[in-house]
Amino acid sequence: MDEINVAGLINDSIVDGVGLRFVVFVQGCPRRCKGCHNEGTQPFVTKTLMTPQDIMDEINKNPLLDGVTFSGGEPMCQAKSLSVLAKLIKDKGLHLAVYTGYTYEDLIHSNMEGVKELLQYVDILIDGEFVQELRDYTLKFRGSSNQRVIEVQKSSDVPHITDNYKWL
Repeated sequence: MDEINVAGLINDSIVDGVGLRFVVFVQGCPRRCKGCHNEGTQPFVTKTLMTPQDIMDEINKNPLLDGVTFSGGEPMCQAKSLSVLAKLIKDKGLHLAVYTGYTYEDLIHSNMEGVKELLQYVDILIDGEFVQELRDYTLKFRGSSNQRVIEVQKSSDVPHITDNYKWL
């Protein structure tokens, strides 16, 4: 059975993407970015194990949601299980955004389990490591200027980068 190691869930976020969002913070990240906003999610320790359906049941409790965001930790480290949840989210007609420290190019050429499956459901990918020296508080939904907002479904080998924050 697929399980997701969850660091935390937020039911009503307005800062993790456009509209009212449900946020899944996963536990575990190998990137260890200096100045990480979610440093407590970095260690690969077991927090709360939940099935994709358990999380979807929580999402379904809020009829006002515009979308769901996967953050972390590093979602790509749990891509296989998250792809199962992503399918449930898309079947419900919700928008899906994912934050990752990997670049889009790294992901589309990756052999990491489940990454390609997860990407087929992602609407918006915010990619790239957080770089403290490039921190920029004026950027929407990004922490540093090297990070990009990519419309995954419009991309193939070349990322379709957007500054249009009307993701829905």
